[in-house]
Amino acid sequence: MFSAADLEFMARALQLAEQGLYSTTPNPRVGCVIVNDGLVVGEGWHRRAGEAHAEVHALRAAAGKASGATAYVTLEPCSHYGRTPPCADALIAAGVTRVVAAMQDPNPAVSGNGLARLSASGIVVGCGLLASAAEELNIGFVSRMTRGRPWVRMKLATSLDGKTALENGASQWITGAAARQDGHRWRARACAILSGIGTVLADNPQLNVRDVETSRQPLKVVIDSRLELPLDARLLATGEVLLVTVSADLEKANALRERGVEILNLPNASGNVDLPELMQELGRRGINELHVEGGYRLSGALVAAGLVDELLLYQAPCLIGDAARGMLDMPSLLSLENKQQLTIRDVRMVGSDLRVLARLRAE
Repeated sequence: MFSAADLEFMARALQLAEQGLYSTTPNPRVGCVIVNDGLVVGEGWHRRAGEAHAEVHALRAAAGKASGATAYVTLEPCSHYGRTPPCADALIAAGVTRVVAAMQDPNPAVSGNGLARLSASGIVVGCGLLASAAEELNIGFVSRMTRGRPWVRMKLATSLDGKTALENGASQWITGAAARQDGHRWRARACAILSGIGTVLADNPQLNVRDVETSRQPLKVVIDSRLELPLDARLLATGEVLLVTVSADLEKANALRERGVEILNLPNASGNVDLPELMQELGRRGINELHVEGGYRLSGALVAAGLVDELLLYQAPCLIGDAARGMLDMPSLLSLENKQQLTIRDVRMVGSDLRVLARLRAE
């Protein structure tokens, strides 16, 4: 169905899509290559929400050379009016005769309709070329469209014996500078960064992206059940902050609102922050990828609730010993049959530290 040339051009389209890794949220990352008589006549990628889609950029670059051409797109062309007109209509109007999509759009507003519109107009369509790579690139968008919640990636930095902090809470720094900079690249691709009040009080983090060039900053989400966030916390200096609580302290809430903080009261039946509902709420807000950097209690609670999809683990070549904090505060297991299984996706060195990317398996 697909040729070696098709594979080459789609691979290029995926490279283009990656250029929007940090900027397209809440939209997917999409690249497009237009080929006529074996030659690339136009390329484009989606840069940010509200602006032209990848197909439109590529068609503009192709000028009048798109007629009779093949368009390679990493995601099914849209068929609905959103902030911009349908890309399917633009391809039809340009006289493109073949469209190859890496994957079908999981957005219910599209979901096959774009390819159907192209086919109905006489355009030859194909779908599924390098689909796995395309899905990986937009793993958060796919999650939000199919599950109603973001893809949750939890970052952990530990010693080789699995400790994240000393017994007194000190944790800066276990891993090296290269690992910390690499962590900022993962922050940059996320739509939001989640932390807990314990980490905020102990480390006074900024919870922003540094050392990485990016046109936007992720939303800062802090779980703070009792509204303990200091009014002079560094994370309040810049960017948007969403504070999730169960507190009814109106005086403190109003003081935080004056600092630009949005307060979300989200209790569950036990009076604690409702973590599953928080994920749904973030999905409704267009959060595709959620980057978690919390302490061992919040991290353990999220894993125990089945809300973590992926672990981003940095391990430093050092030992701290047993009298220290571990990675996850979780209930004791009575049997190893109940252990949480992982699938290792990638292992590499980052500076002097080991980086492991692992996915949690659904039981």
